[in-house]
Amino acid sequence: MKTHRVLLFVSFIIVLTLSSFKKNGNLNDGKFVVVLDAGHGGHDPGNLGNGYKEKDIALKIVLEVGKELEKNPNIKVVYTRKKDVFIDLFVRGQIANKANADLFVSVHCNAHNSQAHGTETFVLGTHRNQTNFEVAKKENSVIFLENDYEKNYAGFDPNSPESVMSILLSQEEYLDQSIMLASLIQNKFTHSLKRKNRGVKQAGFIVLHQTVMPSVLVETGFLSYKKEGSYLNSKKGQQQMSNSIVSAILEYKSSLEKNVNDYSIINDTAETVESTTLNDIIFKVQIAAGSTPLETKPYNFKGLEGISRLKDGNVYKYFYGATPNYDKIKELEEEAAEKGYTSSFVVAFKAGKKIALIDALKTTTN
Repeated sequence: MKTHRVLLFVSFIIVLTLSSFKKNGNLNDGKFVVVLDAGHGGHDPGNLGNGYKEKDIALKIVLEVGKELEKNPNIKVVYTRKKDVFIDLFVRGQIANKANADLFVSVHCNAHNSQAHGTETFVLGTHRNQTNFEVAKKENSVIFLENDYEKNYAGFDPNSPESVMSILLSQEEYLDQSIMLASLIQNKFTHSLKRKNRGVKQAGFIVLHQTVMPSVLVETGFLSYKKEGSYLNSKKGQQQMSNSIVSAILEYKSSLEKNVNDYSIINDTAETVESTTLNDIIFKVQIAAGSTPLETKPYNFKGLEGISRLKDGNVYKYFYGATPNYDKIKELEEEAAEKGYTSSFVVAFKAGKKIALIDALKTTTN
């Protein structure tokens, strides 16, 4: 019965998402569309660490991001909210889908009952640990404030890891781009603002699942950490955080425009496996991506051997392992996570070309 409810939720939410998404080549006049989502709002204040209101800080940062992006004539900005109102999570996704958006960026502030601090940016995915699950559970619990949430989310339970993990598949094809944007945002926070880097992470956020485009959820810091909460509540802090997000979005957009279709294998140490099974599906674990080409030597990848590199536009992607066996690649994914690559994920190739993981799993017998 539990499995049936999960499958019902997945089917329902995919139909809901796709039904709100209409491709229209003239809809945006060729502009790059960014949907900015300020978390919480209205009767949902978000977290109240040290007396600060997450909903207010998130909105101020989003409005600053939008103001800067709107100065670019090639960018169209769409907001899920521009004032202190409550917007259902599924409606936020519908707004992005109807706008035929290229990016969805949701902004939040964190909280914890410890001295935890720093920034972290999430993409949709399975939980690597209990901490990621708790963050997602906190944000997803907003649905209980919505009218008819049981109907709108088809029995989805934010408190159930099984239910939350079931929402991964519809965003799988956008995962690479989402991780790329998340990495750029974290790099700006870390190197430009010297904020503590808590990394790019994967978790099952409903608001990300609703969208059919690359999507990220930015946790700008912990309001519960007094110094950080004060910074985020200040005009200076909000301006600096928004500037970093703007810079990351512009860099992401620029990278897409630089021959994004250039997708060639370089220095593939697993080429023997691929050459002997060219028509078979090969699974790999993507562990990193960046603009700098690194030698695929163990010392560059925390001791991991069997690293391959692929160039996608001006971004280099790095993979661990290569096998037609899905169970084996999941073991390698765990090994990568234990080495510190906690945002690693499985990708699939057929005849040397990347294919959607869900399609690979449908055709493989492993």
